[in-house]
Amino acid sequence: MSSIRLFILSSFAEHGPMHGHRLRLEAERKHMPLWTDISVGAVYGAAKRLADEGLLREAGQEREGNRPTRQLYEITDGGRQALAELRRAGLSEVWFKYDPFDLALTRSDPAELDALPAQLAERLLRVEEMLEERRLMADNARAYVGLAEEWALRHSVYRLEAERRFLEELVAAAPDIVTDKRQPRPRKQKTLDEARRSLDGAKRR
Repeated sequence: MSSIRLFILSSFAEHGPMHGHRLRLEAERKHMPLWTDISVGAVYGAAKRLADEGLLREAGQEREGNRPTRQLYEITDGGRQALAELRRAGLSEVWFKYDPFDLALTRSDPAELDALPAQLAERLLRVEEMLEERRLMADNARAYVGLAEEWALRHSVYRLEAERRFLEELVAAAPDIVTDKRQPRPRKQKTLDEARRSLDGAKRR
């Protein structure tokens, strides 16, 4: 699901024909970089790609004062269909992405195990700093956004709060992890296929 495609198509559906600069101003007005993965500068190229796909089309030109003539675009019927699907996917699909941190934790350098607790504690401090920054950002933005955008901002705060709780428990467990790395506890052997069957069974329950 592409956030930038959803933003661009929904903007044209809401506001009608626009040029690229107006679209960029809309992204800035909506404070998109605060609560999405959209870069304001990327909307020009993304809009051009949507036009190449037939989801946007040329809709005349516009000139204001001494400024250069700008090409206007509007959403097509195909674009509206694509927008409906993007909206459905964005609201209904749950997105989960594995964090490279987890792999790094399980592949720690045996020669650097003594440093692991301090590294985890430092990561916790960085997450706490990020959390405070996001809280402040959300508080400051509240007067400029609608209720839906306010809840979107809260989402990142809640996710960082969960990450902080995880790291607090992980830091407490770090000495035991170091011990287990050096003197591994007994483990059962299970093939990848067996692990997948166990996971599938758990999902069905």
